[in-house]
Amino acid sequence: MVDVWTFGYGARQGGFALDVVGYGVESVDGHVGEVDEATFDDGSSCLIVDTGFWIFGKRRMVPGGYVDRVDEATRTIYLSCSKEAVQSAPDYEPALHNDEAHRAAVTDAFAPSRYRGMTGDPIGPEKGPGRIA
Repeated sequence: MVDVWTFGYGARQGGFALDVVGYGVESVDGHVGEVDEATFDDGSSCLIVDTGFWIFGKRRMVPGGYVDRVDEATRTIYLSCSKEAVQSAPDYEPALHNDEAHRAAVTDAFAPSRYRGMTGDPIGPEKGPGRIA
């Protein structure tokens, strides 16, 4: 099982965390926003993303495990989730950054089971009614 709270790709080089503040953030289906903050601790790594106008300038916590790749040349972080996942996450409140209940709510918003059968699905399509055959 993948730990969604640990960066999996390209967030560290030579053991040091990259400074990704200000990087653009792209989901599998479009632009999400810009990185305001990033933490790189195993088991609690995440991005704090300012979503801009598409969801009225809200800030969202994105678990580090959803970082698919980092392109330093274009200063862009690519996520392996949809814009809907980011939008459905609770509003980020700094006072709740390490709160277990808040992290559980964020984890639920990004739960892979919500995306079964979709393009970019981290679990894979299922056969059956309304699913890919």
